Amino acid sequence: MAIRIDGKAVAAIVRAAAAERAAQLRARGVEPHLAVILAGENPASAVYVRNKERACCEAGIRSTVVRLPEDVSQTVLETEIARLNGDETVHGILVQLPLPKGLDEKRALALIDPAKDVDGFHTVNTGNLWKGEPGFVPCTPHGVMELLKAYDIDPRGRRAVIVGRSDIVGKPMAALLLRADATVTVCHSKTRNLKEICREAEILVAAVGKPRMITWDMIRPGAAVIDVGINRVDGKLMGDVDFEGAEKVAGWITPVPGGVGPMTISMLLQNAVQAAERACPS
Repeated sequence: MAIRIDGKAVAAIVRAAAAERAAQLRARGVEPHLAVILAGENPASAVYVRNKERACCEAGIRSTVVRLPEDVSQTVLETEIARLNGDETVHGILVQLPLPKGLDEKRALALIDPAKDVDGFHTVNTGNLWKGEPGFVPCTPHGVMELLKAYDIDPRGRRAVIVGRSDIVGKPMAALLLRADATVTVCHSKTRNLKEICREAEILVAAVGKPRMITWDMIRPGAAVIDVGINRVDGKLMGDVDFEGAEKVAGWITPVPGGVGPMTISMLLQNAVQAAERACPS
């Protein structure tokens, strides 16, 4: 039976560390400040933003939410981003995705000052990630690395397989595992022999957004299985991994909920504090 990786416990440690750093900044007269742009009425986005607000408050980080209507124009959205870029009291900027239909997400994200891009989606930060240079790292894959570290799962020399190639998880996950000296394979919808490739993985990251796609017979015995998927089926949350079967084969596994999910906001808090520290060095 696999060891369950407790994302809530690890996230609590990361949050506590971010809160301590935020307190040190406030003692110097610097209030870490995260601004979130929320456009439209997407229920999941609204819940996520509320969770971010609460987490910021608990960590001693100022949180501002800029709420824009569903029919907001690209021009208004870009004007808000420019305003926040120019506000020296704002250290981190986040545009909550997805944006309403008709808006250009890539263009909006490209306008965020890379020094305030706490989501790590700007091409400058993406380039720094792949080059191994300092910059902001996307929160979810960064959280995965923290989970591996917390459970002494060293990627060095191990075969890692990522199922999913999104800009938000799959690609940055590959970069981080490569930086940790893993041998990395990225699989996607055009990959042949997916089952056989997955069974070679000592670290298997599922980030494709399809419930229970990864079954027990796709898992190498003793592997670390990291389930990034969050799917709602018949009112119940489940991941991309068929947990019941996988738990009997894997060495370590993240549950859904309670695995990777809690890490995402925790790493965002860390990035927000880091942005403030860089903007106001002691």
